[in-house]
Amino acid sequence: MTSIGTALNPYASAYARAAATPSLSATLSGDGTAGDLSAPNSATTLTLSDAARAQLAKAPLPDFATVTSDARTTLDRVYTVAGVKGPIVDGKTTVDLSSLDRRSLFAISTNNGGKFTPDEQAVAAGELKQRFDAALAPSLATTRLTGDYSVSYEAALDYLDGASAEEKATATWASQRAAVLKGYQATQQDPTKAPSGITGDPIAAALAGTAPPAKGNSRDFSSVASDVRAFLDRQKGEAASNGKELVYDARRKTGQLADLSSLDNRSLSAISLNQDKKFSVEEIYAAKQELNTRTRLAVLDSLKQSLSAGDPRQFSLGILKQYSSMSSEERQAANWTPDFQDAAIKSYKSTSTLLSILKS
Repeated sequence: MTSIGTALNPYASAYARAAATPSLSATLSGDGTAGDLSAPNSATTLTLSDAARAQLAKAPLPDFATVTSDARTTLDRVYTVAGVKGPIVDGKTTVDLSSLDRRSLFAISTNNGGKFTPDEQAVAAGELKQRFDAALAPSLATTRLTGDYSVSYEAALDYLDGASAEEKATATWASQRAAVLKGYQATQQDPTKAPSGITGDPIAAALAGTAPPAKGNSRDFSSVASDVRAFLDRQKGEAASNGKELVYDARRKTGQLADLSSLDNRSLSAISLNQDKKFSVEEIYAAKQELNTRTRLAVLDSLKQSLSAGDPRQFSLGILKQYSSMSSEERQAANWTPDFQDAAIKSYKSTSTLLSILKS
């Protein structure tokens, strides 16, 4: 399967909000990738961190006609690279659209400008559905663990509000958001009671198990490690071309400091765990330091949210969301065990019980 990278779609990051907002135990899954097909070994795919995405998202958005035209060009180029004539051959998908941004996928799925085939529309629509499911997965897991339904409805609202102006102009978006908003408002009265009787409510369908499951597109961990190895080697080559050594310790007086900030936590975990023996002691140490910093900041953010909301349960929820958003490798690298998750769940439930007693 050929992966479409941002090198072919320069606007991919300009609209890359929302696909995976971590939350309590809901953050148990999530992924987003951006490739570089212009570089040597075009199969290399790297996952951008939230910080990197935020920086890229500051770029001005192109008009929709330009997005549509570029999406058409990108698809045609990918077909050429893959040696296929379309996105589906013999019933199997031949291309990976995971690196196209949400706005481009919307243009394809709605056949904007009449530029796309039914197969292309179907594959793009499937990718959009998968992203919606991935965005909700951590929050749905949190709801199942804690019984707090507001977490899932809030995550759905955040994702829907991240849509483009073109998507928001559709009747489908409006009806779905209205359903989610109605559910969210109901949870504000009692977060432990599941909203019911709302037509088109995707949260109720997902929690009831009636929504068709999305096919996962998580990359093999060894492939992630290989991509990160190539990423670091490229930095090493750039440093060498400048007559410098690539170093991983900011205290070093000489050399070019390696930049790990654009790597997501799963990529950093690949370095830290070093399962395939691809990384040096210095690289492993630097990755662990970066992971530890991000973990501390996430925990601190949960504490701040708890304090600002005046709700002590938000701290446990924040921890659970963070845990849920992690892959198994990320949890191993951070030493976040199932016992740690259980403790957070117990803390949430006991705090909820105490608050209920105080309110009665």
